[in-house]
Amino acid sequence: MPKKILNYALSLALIMLCLWAGNAIQHFFLLSVPGSIFGMLILFALLVSGLVKVDWVKPGAQLFIRYMIILFVPISVGLMDHFPLLMDNALSIFASSVGATTLVLVVLALGLQKILTLKTDKES
Repeated sequence: MPKKILNYALSLALIMLCLWAGNAIQHFFLLSVPGSIFGMLILFALLVSGLVKVDWVKPGAQLFIRYMIILFVPISVGLMDHFPLLMDNALSIFASSVGATTLVLVVLALGLQKILTLKTDKES
């Protein structure tokens, strides 16, 4: 039992350290990208490079995933507080969401088509 608790503590500490480093980068360079994104990229780089083993992060990550729904409660309450504002701008929010999704799908489809045609040309 103490070993399991220690694994959780070390895993969460490693995740939080990456989050802290990402927030520090965002704050130091005054970037508009959230620090949590930089933290995830740092953690990803550490995992890919092998400096951090997946088993070290897995307990904390599973804990976050298991209770993720609780983390969305404040966001839901915030949306309910601003419901009139959302309804006033519903059309523009919907249009930008559909437009952005369509743009991403088209760009990905064209990119994949280009990659696959290059691959088949090399094989021929």
